[in-house]
Amino acid sequence: MNKSELKSFLDFKAEQYNTPEFIESDPIQIPHHFNQKEDIEISGFLTATISWGNRKSILKNANLLMDMLDRSPYDFVLNHSQSDLENLTGFVHRTFNEADLLYFIKALKNIYKNHEGLETVFTKNAEKDSLQLSIHKFKKIFFEIPHSLRTQKHVSDPLKNSAAKRINMYLRWMVRKDQSGVDFGIWKKLHSAQLSCPLDVHSGNVARKLNLLKRKANDAKALVELDTALRKLDPADPVKYDFALFGLGVFEKY
Repeated sequence: MNKSELKSFLDFKAEQYNTPEFIESDPIQIPHHFNQKEDIEISGFLTATISWGNRKSILKNANLLMDMLDRSPYDFVLNHSQSDLENLTGFVHRTFNEADLLYFIKALKNIYKNHEGLETVFTKNAEKDSLQLSIHKFKKIFFEIPHSLRTQKHVSDPLKNSAAKRINMYLRWMVRKDQSGVDFGIWKKLHSAQLSCPLDVHSGNVARKLNLLKRKANDAKALVELDTALRKLDPADPVKYDFALFGLGVFEKY
């Protein structure tokens, strides 16, 4: 395919999968249970954090987590008591366990109490066409209070050559202006042109078959390469092609 044909093909596939039906089987369904901005962004962040592995397991554990937070994640984060935290005992999703969850709740409280919330933290270090520095700076703030070293592995850092798939996915949810109602677009200080494609095994394999990506590893360098290619196809909304690459890889086994 030449560039024009490739763009037409990916535009078609993005439109095919970027529909409300996509929500039914995707972790993004969890924040769609909420209406308040802070509930959406906190539930989305926690859900994105555990979004690896079996999708049914992700959805099951994310729903369990929302139950443990009394279906009011923002209120829980800001106003929890010690006895409330004890109710989180026993939570586990793969290597993310109750100790990690307890720290995440405390770190989120620190961000909302002392840093004006998640949107402000990610906005402060945003670059014109990238949020990767924002992710790096966010991780520093997130872990500025006392914590266990093991918990740091659950927040990726692009400046340490991570593709940061889950955080980039989360940022797509919060920032992208979506006419189909899948992504929320509730963060008004950032825009879609700054977003990066959540790069994983599925999207990476499809991108290589379509000659959008040559680098073999799914790391930060590969993400820059893929971002560059996708921005040539649609500079204003390059991350819409995540729907195309993911759909082709997961649903069509392309």
